[in-house]
Amino acid sequence: RSASWSVRVRWGLLMSMAQSVPPCAPAQFGDLSEKLCWNCSGNWPYSAYNCSTQPMPLSEFTALLLLATAMSFSPGPNTTLSTALAANRGLPHAMRFVCAVPVGWSALLLLCAGGVGALVLAAPMLRLAIKAVGIGYLLWLAWKLSQTASLAAADSARLDVGFWQGTLLQFVNIKAWLLALTIVAGWIAGRPDALQRLAVVLPVMLLFAFFSNLAYAATGALLRQWLAQGRRLLWFNRAMAGVLTATAAWMTTA
Repeated sequence: RSASWSVRVRWGLLMSMAQSVPPCAPAQFGDLSEKLCWNCSGNWPYSAYNCSTQPMPLSEFTALLLLATAMSFSPGPNTTLSTALAANRGLPHAMRFVCAVPVGWSALLLLCAGGVGALVLAAPMLRLAIKAVGIGYLLWLAWKLSQTASLAAADSARLDVGFWQGTLLQFVNIKAWLLALTIVAGWIAGRPDALQRLAVVLPVMLLFAFFSNLAYAATGALLRQWLAQGRRLLWFNRAMAGVLTATAAWMTTA
């Protein structure tokens, strides 16, 4: 009897636990991007607390990943500087700038989500001032790069963009502004779950900003010894300066 009573009690507990599982819990997970979407949204299945809110739709999250990949890994001021700094000064030195990019861009995204982006768009003179400062700074960096012909010259000329310079550069980087405004308009603004969406978008974009610049910096560091021979570094730096100049020219039309 004791054994039979114990079995009945355990069976009753299992049945009560099974009935307590929320009906919104999915039967199975999809592919990797769907799992990541659940994770970033904070709406794990079998969580009664989160069943009241729906995660960002998988189609929107996939579109966000595609946009982040295209914008983060395409050449631009940040990736160009990450490559040039690592090639001239080494990867450890370039890591300050690599870490500054996601910090500065995250702050820019938060400002745009808070309405500053709309203010900049509504004030043509303010937008023009941001563009002018950004273009001037990029041209100045391009000139410094084009004059560096050896690793020793890079050290003596203090070819350097530190953490705070890299952070502030994001606020005069038109490409960073365009990406932040696009994400706010397409994924965050006007949504009833705007804060939840921001909590999804922010860490995703932060990771993309860090690892894209780290990849470019690692490439520059791998080329460091090869560039030290002959006039290779000079032509490499002039090519990087050309990319910065082309970016500045594009910024005039953005």
